[in-house]
Amino acid sequence: MSNYRVHDGVAVIAMANPPMNTMSHANRSAVKAGVDAANADPAVRAIVITGGGKVFSSGAEIREFNTPAATAAPGLGEVIRALEDSPKPVVAAIHGVAMGGGLELALGCHYRIGSPGALIALPEVKLGLLPGAGGTQRLPRLVGIEQGVKMIVSGDPVKSEKFAPGTLFEEIVQGDLVEAACAFARKVADRGAPFKRARDLTVTVDNAQEFFSATKAKVGKDYRGYPAPPKCVAAVEACTTMAFDDGLKFERAAFLELVATNESKAMRHYFFGERTVAKIPDVPDDTPLRAIKSAAVIGAGTMGGGIAMNFVNAGIPVALLEMKQEALDRGVATIRKNYENTAKKGRMTLEEVEKRMGLIKPTLSYDDCAQADIVIEAVFEDMAVKETVFKKLDAVMKPGAILASNTSTLDVNRIAGFTKRPEDVIGTHFFSPANVMRLLEVVRGAKTAKDVLATTMKLAKTIKKIGVVAGVCDGFIGNRMIEQYSRQAGFLLDEGASPQQVDAAIEAIGFAMGPFRMGDLAGNDVGWYIRKRRYVEKPNLKYSRSADLICEQGRFGQKTGAGWYDYKPGDRTAYPSPVVEEILAAHRKALGITPRQIPAAEIVERLMYALVNEGALLLEEGIALRAVDIDMIYMTGYGVPPFLGGPMFWADRKGLANVVASMQKFAQNPNADPGFWKPAPLLAKLAAEGKSFS
Repeated sequence: MSNYRVHDGVAVIAMANPPMNTMSHANRSAVKAGVDAANADPAVRAIVITGGGKVFSSGAEIREFNTPAATAAPGLGEVIRALEDSPKPVVAAIHGVAMGGGLELALGCHYRIGSPGALIALPEVKLGLLPGAGGTQRLPRLVGIEQGVKMIVSGDPVKSEKFAPGTLFEEIVQGDLVEAACAFARKVADRGAPFKRARDLTVTVDNAQEFFSATKAKVGKDYRGYPAPPKCVAAVEACTTMAFDDGLKFERAAFLELVATNESKAMRHYFFGERTVAKIPDVPDDTPLRAIKSAAVIGAGTMGGGIAMNFVNAGIPVALLEMKQEALDRGVATIRKNYENTAKKGRMTLEEVEKRMGLIKPTLSYDDCAQADIVIEAVFEDMAVKETVFKKLDAVMKPGAILASNTSTLDVNRIAGFTKRPEDVIGTHFFSPANVMRLLEVVRGAKTAKDVLATTMKLAKTIKKIGVVAGVCDGFIGNRMIEQYSRQAGFLLDEGASPQQVDAAIEAIGFAMGPFRMGDLAGNDVGWYIRKRRYVEKPNLKYSRSADLICEQGRFGQKTGAGWYDYKPGDRTAYPSPVVEEILAAHRKALGITPRQIPAAEIVERLMYALVNEGALLLEEGIALRAVDIDMIYMTGYGVPPFLGGPMFWADRKGLANVVASMQKFAQNPNADPGFWKPAPLLAKLAAEGKSFS
């Protein structure tokens, strides 16, 4: 899959595997055949390799993962060796993107010419891997150890012009890149061999032992739980202590070791999941979309302000509405402060701050929202308040506008029923802080039009969110599951665990925050409000009373300086609270429970299996489309690290039969709610058949 032509003594091989010129088997074969043909042609003096279309190459072909084509000859290493050993100079002409295996291919060329703004990266670490075709050995030889380690460990792209001429690139050229590369190739051909090979370069770093010791310590701390980053450092270190071919062997062994880890499997699950969740089975890819050129947000509080920032960050103007001038001024001031803090950190200029603030139109009038293409309600989580807002929106918004609710638990179908256009209503559940968190739960109502759903999913990408479709139920996917997790956390307290023991156990496996620190951050009064509703709607649903007892003391969390933990002014550190210990001790005594020491492993299993069982019910009910949708919600919205793969993937890894057996054991606990541990029919069925969710 390449175009081959000879131009004034230079063979130009243009990879043609659109749109990203990935290193598929066909592409590898075509490049190798082109190099062989060029070297066999006496009329050819040099070779230029480039990418047809808009990019050089984005790397591996994901459609070939886990297929024979991925490892079929010629492998990428074989192709690179053919470039490196070519008796005629080989020049890579890099534009757009050179990442992963695509960059490794370019590193095997003798020289590289780049266009401004081309993105250069070895992102394999984001899949729990390291570069497997010489990237850890060649890149540091060309850009230096410090830059090489930084790029390989982070996986983040660097623009081509950041590299000084003579390091990775010989030249950065404006204009016709291929023509410039051909001219350079003729020049080096005239000069004659030897040609520059990355493998022949030596590389050193001052105080190497101290440098690598410090780097390993920092990487181990910054990437706790991820095995790939430390392996990346070790592989780069090998290029300073080993002969090149030995370094390649070290790299390959590390790559194969990482491929087999659960962490890499989980991160690949995340990678494919991000693409899978965008597909909605009954909504065709070619569904016509509604244009979203302007937006409105109702409510300028924490959520509303954050939602508005998402739009202006994408260049979409927003009308921001509040009922009172004081609240509006406070909301706009908070947005400005957020942007100014970003500018202070050097991630935005003051001119950009003003440009974004200029896209916000503060208003006290619904009339200023009427012509927006989408309006998102972000008011108090109360159905009566939602009813008032949506009846007003129905009256003022233009025909064809999308009416969205940021509700986190309430019935989107009821909300749609407050309007005469339920087909235009959809749930857009942002997660706090809304301008930071990647997850957007897109709640599809019974009457939501397909084009509204497709448009909202496309909008999620535009504002750099991962949109995941959920059906309508109390709490949708994420919050419905987290309620069961929180219920079980309360039962653990009843039996003798402390909040810090529960949090420490789940955080030790990688969660960003345990249930009690999470409650203090979100506000314990939020959960209290929901439980009060549950006591009326579901009187047979059992909860630990411990959370209510905490709230009755006004301990709502960080915002009140006390929750499950104590807090000091200006300090978000969670300090164990003697007051909470006394409340829990009295509560256990009232229940007649003798507290016991609960092992960390039991804490983790009870919390995780609470999530998994509810997730299985959501799949059965069709609220969640796929298990991976649930996993993506938890990895992008609830602090579950990608190296765990989400609760459903985690359960698959444990074995569903083992999950069910543990649940049955927990049901025998004399203090347990046996109904809590009844396996969902889908979970029981898959376990009995030896199957998995994935």
